[in-house]
Amino acid sequence: MDPIFAALRADIRRTYDLLEGGRVRRAVDCARTPGVQALAVYRLGQWLGRRHALARVFLEPFFLVAQFLVRVMWGIELPRAARIGPGLYIGHFGGIIVSPQAVIGAHCSLSPGIIIGLSGQGDRLGVPVIGDGVYIAPGAKVIGRIRIGDNVKIGANAVVYRDIPDNAIVALDPGYRIISFSGNVSSHARKADLAA
Repeated sequence: MDPIFAALRADIRRTYDLLEGGRVRRAVDCARTPGVQALAVYRLGQWLGRRHALARVFLEPFFLVAQFLVRVMWGIELPRAARIGPGLYIGHFGGIIVSPQAVIGAHCSLSPGIIIGLSGQGDRLGVPVIGDGVYIAPGAKVIGRIRIGDNVKIGANAVVYRDIPDNAIVALDPGYRIISFSGNVSSHARKADLAA
C-alpha cells in the first residue's frame, strides 16, 4: 500500500476509534468530521505532488478547490508541504494553522485555535519539529525553530518557543502579571485629552 494512503488510513482509524456507536454510525460520523476531511485533502495533495505532470494538470484544480473549502468551512490550514506522520487527530474545527515547513510526528492531536508556525531571527528563524504522540491543547502556539519531544502535552493557551524534552507537560502559568501602567492609549492621544 502507498505510504500516503497508509497514513490516511491511520488518521481515519484514530478518529473512528474515538467515536461512539455501531460501525455504520462511527463510519458516517468519521466521514463528517472536519479533521478527517482536512486530512484527506492534505494526503491527496501529498499524493498528487508525487504524480506525473499530466496527472497533476487534471487533478490539481480539484485539490485546490478542496483545500480552499477546508480552509474556509472548517478553519483548518494544513499545507501539503508540511510533513505530518500517520495517525493525526483533529477532533474539532477552527483556527488550526500549520506552517508549510512544520514537521509533526505520528499519532499527534491538534486542538482548535492552535498555531504551529514560523518565528525567530537569524539562526533561530524556523518552525517546530514535533515528536510522536504529542497533544496540543486549544489556543496553544508552538513557534520557532524548536524541537518538541515525544509524548509531550502542551496545555491550553501555552506559548512554546523553546525546546521541550520527551514526556513533559507544558502549562500556561495561571493568572497574569502587570508589565506596564502606560495603558492602551498612545502618548499623543493622552496629551490631547489632558489639554482639553
